[in-house]
Amino acid sequence: MLRFLARRLLVTLLVIACTSVLAFSLVHLSGDPAAAMAGEGASPADVESIRRLYGFDQPIHTQYFAWLGKILSGEFGRSFYLRQPVVSVLAEHAPVTAKLGLSALAFALLLSIPLGILAGLYRDTVIDRFALGLAVAGQALPSFLFALLLVYIFGVQLRWLPISGSATWLHFVLPSVTLGYYAAPALMRLTRSGMIDVMQSDHVRTARAYGLPAWRVVLLHALRSAIIPVVSLAAVQLGFMLGGSIVVETVFSLKGLGLLAWQSIQRSDIEVIQSILLVIALIYALLTLLADLLNALIDPRIRIS
Repeated sequence: MLRFLARRLLVTLLVIACTSVLAFSLVHLSGDPAAAMAGEGASPADVESIRRLYGFDQPIHTQYFAWLGKILSGEFGRSFYLRQPVVSVLAEHAPVTAKLGLSALAFALLLSIPLGILAGLYRDTVIDRFALGLAVAGQALPSFLFALLLVYIFGVQLRWLPISGSATWLHFVLPSVTLGYYAAPALMRLTRSGMIDVMQSDHVRTARAYGLPAWRVVLLHALRSAIIPVVSLAAVQLGFMLGGSIVVETVFSLKGLGLLAWQSIQRSDIEVIQSILLVIALIYALLTLLADLLNALIDPRIRIS
C-alpha cells in the first residue's frame, strides 16, 4: 500500500508541476499581458510602465520561476482590478463554489447510483428505459435552460425556493439540482454497465449459490466491484463542478470561483486568472489521488497490481 501511495503521490506532483507551467503560459500566450492590463486607450508609455512594474520585461523563464517562488511561499499577488490580495479574493469566493460542488455531487450520486443499480438489475425493462431517458434528457438539455426552468417553476410560480444569493442552504437547492442533473447521466450509465457485467461474474453467482439474501448480493458483492469506475468519475465530475460552474453561478447570482474567473478574464486580471487556474488544477489532481486511494481500499487488486 505504501508503494502504491508513493507512486500516486509522485504522479500527482508531476501533474501539478506541469499544470503550473500551463497556467502560467496560457495567460502569456493569449497576448501581451501588459497591454491587456493597461486597456485599449493606454499610451505606449503606460504599457511599458506596467510591463516593468509587473516584471513582464523579464525573460519568460525568469518570470515563471519568480511567480512559482511566490506561489510556494503563499503569495498569490494582488488583483489588478480589485486592488486586493488574490488570497483574500479567492477566500471570499471559494466557499460558495465548494458548497455548490459538494451539494451538486451529492444530488448526482443520490440520483444516479440507485437508478444505475435498478437499470442494471432490470435490464431492458420499463425501469431501464426510464433511467436511460433521464440520462438522455440530462445530456441534451442545456444547463442554462434547465436552470431557467427551475427558476420559473419553483422560484417564480410556486415560490418554494429562493432564486439568487447564497445566504442559506435553501439558496443552493436549485443550483445544486441544475449542476448535479447535468453530471448524473454519465454516473448512472457507468453504474448500470458495471452492474450488468458484475451480476454475471463468478463471485456473484457463488454468493447466490450460498443462498445469501438478494440485497446482500447486490450491495455487498456486486456494487463493491461496479462502483470502482464510478468513484473515479465522481472525482472528475466534482472537479468539473468546481471549475466549470460559470453558467450556474451566473444564473443564480452566486459569487463563486466560476463567476470570478469569467469576470477576471473580461478585466484581464492576470494574477487572479493564474491563481484560479492553478487552484482548480490542484483540486483536480488531489481529487484524482483521493479517488485512486478509495479504489485501492475498495479493491485490493488495484494496489497489488
